[in-house]
Amino acid sequence: MPQSLPRVAVIGAGPAGLTAAYLLAKEGVHATVFEADPDEVGGISRTAKYKGYRFDIGGHRFFSKSKEVEDLWSELLPDDMLERPRSSRIYYRGKFYSYPLKPFEALTKLGPTEAALCVASYAKARLLPVEQPKSFQDWVTNQFGERLFRIFFKTYTEKVWGMSCAEISADWAAQRIKGLSLSSALLSALKGKGERGTVAKTLLETFRYPRLGPGMMWDAAAQRVRELGGVIRMGRRVVGLDWLAAQRIWRVTHEGDDGVRYEQETEHVISSAPLRELMSLLSPAVTPSALSAANRLHYRDFLIVVLIARDRGTFLDNWIYIQDAEVKVGRIQNFKSWSPQMVPDAENSSYGCEYFCQAGDGLWESDDQTLIELAKREMSSIGLIRDADVVDAVVVRQAKAYPVYDFEYASNAEVIRRELADRYPGLHVVGRNGMHKYNNQDHSMMTAMLCARNILAGKEIYDLWRVNQDAEYHEAGERGADAEHSGGRLIPRIRRTLRPPKA
Repeated sequence: MPQSLPRVAVIGAGPAGLTAAYLLAKEGVHATVFEADPDEVGGISRTAKYKGYRFDIGGHRFFSKSKEVEDLWSELLPDDMLERPRSSRIYYRGKFYSYPLKPFEALTKLGPTEAALCVASYAKARLLPVEQPKSFQDWVTNQFGERLFRIFFKTYTEKVWGMSCAEISADWAAQRIKGLSLSSALLSALKGKGERGTVAKTLLETFRYPRLGPGMMWDAAAQRVRELGGVIRMGRRVVGLDWLAAQRIWRVTHEGDDGVRYEQETEHVISSAPLRELMSLLSPAVTPSALSAANRLHYRDFLIVVLIARDRGTFLDNWIYIQDAEVKVGRIQNFKSWSPQMVPDAENSSYGCEYFCQAGDGLWESDDQTLIELAKREMSSIGLIRDADVVDAVVVRQAKAYPVYDFEYASNAEVIRRELADRYPGLHVVGRNGMHKYNNQDHSMMTAMLCARNILAGKEIYDLWRVNQDAEYHEAGERGADAEHSGGRLIPRIRRTLRPPKA
């Protein structure tokens, strides 16, 4: 390998870490990936397995307005991507509603009195909107009105975050439901068919999906990294990152389950580890203000109770949001609707009941059988399956699934960003937890792509922190659109003078 090419250590074998390692390896850069999980790559995008059944952790639609991301997916899995129909609903008071909301359907099902109150509430929000909305509640109320907010958004969102919608930053709403409002949805419905007789298409109707789940993509990426000379160390947790200023290198300390520690030197470190966790690994130690900011970052955990049951054809959606305070389940996935090949027995289906919680709380600490009985009871009460149809079940837990968007998260992340830029050259953070940003999978990959370009260029050309500022979660627009010319994912180029990093 030419001397001019740097060595790179990557923390985490999720979408961001593996994307960076693969793109660097393609250019001849030696990359070593450290993954704490002993068996599976992919992070939250892995595919869990049980008796031949496969489960998507969180649900991952493969869609991006970045052509580069779409092309990379095709490169990694050229023959294994299915085209799947997109379908989601909301469950509220015994009825199912299309999601995103179809206003006429929603108002009809709510009944004339409630519909009139919702329209009046929406009119009030348009006439007297909350100026500079700060919270999720403010932002959604401005878009839909107070009454529709409480009916279709409040309960599910508070289940997810375990906190009031008035305490959640408006940033999360802007990322997840940007561009969707009652007026735009009504206008789209009123337009009906276009000039050529085709139904107006404001949201994608299909998405791509690996036939054996998202983990298939990241297994393929890991294999490519190895074939190109990269190293993936499974079951290895990074426990120390020392910046050796005199030599301008990093010393990475990592250990396995046996507790034995190893050291490796490298010019660059790419971290997708939780930002709070990363700050405690650094030497020289971070400043007290940066450590305090890191300790104020919070995460949300969740668990999935997977019920394997006889398929009665009552549930064909990818997932259903449960907007009902009478049950604890927040969202229910149908893995067969993601890909029929996730289910080995065509007579059965498998349903993932997602429960949002905190590690150590009552739900998290419940034994598996208690959780399985809870999920069976709640699925039966909603009317999606019959208790007697369940033939098997398993519980999957996922820690630090979501970075929490409270009012302080942005200012805390900014303190950390400045600290890393000023004091730790050659350290790059990417991905959802790595940047404490609610990235979609394609955003996480884009941070890794741009990070790899910066390393190959030997300077910071792209500002990774600007990725996802243009996010439109509901996939408006065309798949693979060229971002710089047709409004797709923005590729954030730095247009400012950078201060030289301190040694």
